[in-house]
Amino acid sequence: MSKSPTPEEHEHGPFMRQALEQAALCKPVPSAFCVGCILVARLPDSKTIVLSKGFSRELPGNTHAEANALAKFEGLSSLQLQSLVSPWPWEAIPVVEDLLPFVDVYTTLEPCSVRTSGLPACADTLIRARIRRCIIGVGEPDDFVKCEGAQKMKNAGIEIIWYSGLEQECLDAARRGHDI
Repeated sequence: MSKSPTPEEHEHGPFMRQALEQAALCKPVPSAFCVGCILVARLPDSKTIVLSKGFSRELPGNTHAEANALAKFEGLSSLQLQSLVSPWPWEAIPVVEDLLPFVDVYTTLEPCSVRTSGLPACADTLIRARIRRCIIGVGEPDDFVKCEGAQKMKNAGIEIIWYSGLEQECLDAARRGHDI
């Protein structure tokens, strides 16, 4: 007999699994992790809406999953936003900034706090976006740098949720292609 899912598993599990699917799309390299990310909006009196998905190195450059998902979301036109969020709950023309306070970020690996490439850290990018919550599959191991992304976001007022139950899957996905 299988156990019933907990409320956390019911709410977050499907999106964390989608993030793992995104991580699987990432081409492994020995010098970086494979990460998947899903941006979800939870609007008042509305169903949960997947706004964007991303994975590491999906966009040109040494890009990270969270930054890619956010960049793809921020690139949506008003018409595209309106088609995603229907009916549109506000009178004004849809803009990304209206949705960001309702966005939950699901990421398989803790958002980075340091980038050796010179690009902005994902934690800083998510803080600037003013997202609501970040649901994390597993903490970033110290393979490349010491990560403090979750603490940095928490200090900035973003709710951090450590999703339990998929830690090993998230870590295995992250280290795919590594000799560890």
